[in-house]
Amino acid sequence: MKISVVGTGYVGLVTGVALSHIGHDVTCIDIDEDKVQKMCQGISPIYEPGLEELMIHNIEEGRLHFTTKHQEGFAKADAIYIAVGTPEKEDGSANLSFIEQVVKDIATHVKNDIVVVTKSTVPVGTNDYIKSLLVNGLPKTINIEVVSNPEFLREGSSVHDTFHGDRIVIGAESEAASNLIEDINKPFGIPIYKTDIKSAEMIKYASNAFLATKISFVNEIANICEKLGANIESVSQGMGMDKRIGSMFLQAGIGYGGSCFPKDTKALTQIASNIHHDFKLLKAVIEVNNKQQDLLVEKAKTRFGSLEGKKIAVLGLAFKPNTDDMREAASIIVSQHLIEEGAEVTAYDPIAIDNAKRILPGAVTFADTLKQAIQNTDAVFILTDWSEFKELDMDVYKQHMNNAVIFDGRNCYELEDMKKYGVEYHSVGRKTIYVEETQPILK
Repeated sequence: MKISVVGTGYVGLVTGVALSHIGHDVTCIDIDEDKVQKMCQGISPIYEPGLEELMIHNIEEGRLHFTTKHQEGFAKADAIYIAVGTPEKEDGSANLSFIEQVVKDIATHVKNDIVVVTKSTVPVGTNDYIKSLLVNGLPKTINIEVVSNPEFLREGSSVHDTFHGDRIVIGAESEAASNLIEDINKPFGIPIYKTDIKSAEMIKYASNAFLATKISFVNEIANICEKLGANIESVSQGMGMDKRIGSMFLQAGIGYGGSCFPKDTKALTQIASNIHHDFKLLKAVIEVNNKQQDLLVEKAKTRFGSLEGKKIAVLGLAFKPNTDDMREAASIIVSQHLIEEGAEVTAYDPIAIDNAKRILPGAVTFADTLKQAIQNTDAVFILTDWSEFKELDMDVYKQHMNNAVIFDGRNCYELEDMKKYGVEYHSVGRKTIYVEETQPILK
């Protein structure tokens, strides 16, 4: 089929590339001319493993196209996918201005019957709103249907998730429109779940809010484990063996970030508030997560007494590994608080350095390599569990730091290894390893 995708961020670009890879003729539309020119050459504007290879392959096969012209992109399309951002407003609600602009563009340029598919995460009722705008903006001779088709992709794994997802959700009021989107997605070979539009919209928010809840819950358990002398990794593993609970999203750390969980949890509390429902549980989830991001700084203040003049390396700036996305990354809050405490901060990330330079405080110094970042430092903060950090020889810390003191917000290392190497190690929900514990007691 002929498909148009408006927006080439994580969701739009991955969706468009994947749909072309399963055989559809896809045109991705973006208003940024430089970005479009690079994409036409197979250069991805985002870091996502495996994406550029698929882009190049499908461009060469003649199934994937990019343009800034809506009229060209919409011409004779069977379906138009809306995949633009819905950023968070100050009150936590979703900003629909980009959605509304796409609707205006569709109303201006579409000349044939069309099914509009909303991939963007939008509040419940938004698809009805989109349809009302289109009905009022398009000629009466054009039949318009709107379908909710939320995405469930993890940044850093979105290409894999697209082809190996758990389900594809289709929310529609028209059976014909629902069947069309089902036919488009059948080649993925993923279970398809059909429902009404509002339920599909809620499935997206409810799913992300539930996963965020698991993260905040296990982080609270981790904080209790530290005080009681239990090990959160043992606790999480024992919990996860229960099929009713499952092992996913039970890894303790310094909280969630990124473009989805923070925005969607706040949006859902706002949606609830709009219908006079106080979503107390989700408010607590958000509060716990905000507090958790301060955990390492508080640990360091307890350890050193004062961070004034301390040289600290921050390793990992993106909100998670295998992405260059800095949205709601822990590094933003942590580096700011370290600077406020008087520390000298040097930051390093394998991929996200360029994006981080535009976002982190101006007082942060950036390093080109891990060894450069930790040279002559008093402490290291690990905020993203990149493989480069997890696989690092512990002797590197001992050789380059003033004293090997690590504050690990992602529990990258085994406690026994820290004992063996004689590294002072502060993690989340586990016993702190001090160098003295590895030394013989002299009498």
